[in-house]
Amino acid sequence: MDSTPTSPRRLAILISGEGTNLQALIDAQNTPSLPNTCIVLVLSNRKNARGLLRASNASPPIPTAHLSLPAFFKSNPGKSRDEYDLEIARLVLRAKPDAVVCAGWMHILGEGFLDVLKGVRALEREVVVLAREVPVINVHPALFGQFDGAGAVERGFEAFQRGEVNKLGVMVHRVIKEVDRGKPLIERTVEVVKGEAIEAYEERLHKVEWEVIVEATRMVLDEVKPPLSCDGV
Repeated sequence: MDSTPTSPRRLAILISGEGTNLQALIDAQNTPSLPNTCIVLVLSNRKNARGLLRASNASPPIPTAHLSLPAFFKSNPGKSRDEYDLEIARLVLRAKPDAVVCAGWMHILGEGFLDVLKGVRALEREVVVLAREVPVINVHPALFGQFDGAGAVERGFEAFQRGEVNKLGVMVHRVIKEVDRGKPLIERTVEVVKGEAIEAYEERLHKVEWEVIVEATRMVLDEVKPPLSCDGV
C-alpha cells in the first residue's frame, strides 16, 4: 500500500529580510526536491522584509504575517519578551504546519516558543492542540561550533583571512534554546580564497544555503508521518 499522504506537507517559514532562502523553498515546493509540500505561512519580524513580497507574489500567493518586537510592546504595554515569543508561536500554530523553517530569521526563539512547538506547553485561548512535536530548523552560515549567532559570515571570513580557521561552510540544524547549537541535519563546506573580496565568498555561500535548506526541509518533513494536516487537528 502506498503510504504517501494525500494531503500536502505544510511548512511555516520565518524570515527577517530579503528572503532568498525562502525563494529557494518556494521554487522547490511540489518538485522532486520537495514533493507534496505546501508553504502555508511566511512570518516576518520585520514589516518591510522583502521576503513577504516574494511570498505574496508566489503562484498561488502564500499567506503572510508580520509581528515586530517593538510593535508588540507598543500594542501590549507591560508584556514580556517571552509573551512576544508565545504570540509568534500562536501565529505559527494557527497555520497547522508540519515543520517550521527559520530561513534568515534574525531573532532568537525563546524556550516558550520551542515548548509550544514541542507540544509541552499550551497557549491560553487557543484551540489548536498538538498531537506531536513540530520540528523547527534553522539555516546558519557557519559550520557547527564555529561562529554562533549574528554576523557569522563576516566573522568567519575575517577569521579565515587571518589564518585562524582553515575552512568555512553552512549548516542546517535543529533549533534548541542554545543559539546555533542544535544537532546539524546537514553541514557543507564552502570554498573560500585567501585575499578575495567577501562578496565573492558570499555569492558561493548563498548558493550552498539554497541547496541545503531544501534538502534539510525534506529530511524533517519525511520524519513527520503522517503529517499533522492529516490528523484533523
